[in-house]
Amino acid sequence: MKIALGADLYGFEIKEAVKQHLINKGMEVEDLGVSDRTATTPYYKTATAVAQRVGNQQAQRGILVCGTGMGMAIVANKHPGVYAAVCENPNAAEKSRSINNSNILTLGGFITSPEDALAIVDTWLNTEFTQGWEASIQEWLQNSMQDIAQLEKQLFGKE
Repeated sequence: MKIALGADLYGFEIKEAVKQHLINKGMEVEDLGVSDRTATTPYYKTATAVAQRVGNQQAQRGILVCGTGMGMAIVANKHPGVYAAVCENPNAAEKSRSINNSNILTLGGFITSPEDALAIVDTWLNTEFTQGWEASIQEWLQNSMQDIAQLEKQLFGKE
């Protein structure tokens, strides 16, 4: 699985921990910055770079880290085909995948320790869409994704 990864200054430490963790798991990682603790790249530029990779299917998933995770999620969700979720614990990560089929995880450097971030990332990566739900809810969730795709087509004009 290819993961596009990015952070701003406030997410740099977590991004680096997550990057090494993913590499150790044998995953392909595209690090889109920032590259050090003195970087001044705005969060919205990094979020856009990762969201474009995921939305264009150049990466299967993305992980973004800023101070709260919220700014990155707001920007990423403006891109077609992107479903970014702020997750502050493994339970939220599991639900963001099993219910919402999130393809970008956002984390907050002010909120989450590097150790907790790794647990959140592992849960998020190991949870599949509709996992753990009874058949009728799985069907409803699958159908909801088709409805969302239609909404995206109307809003973005993208097939």
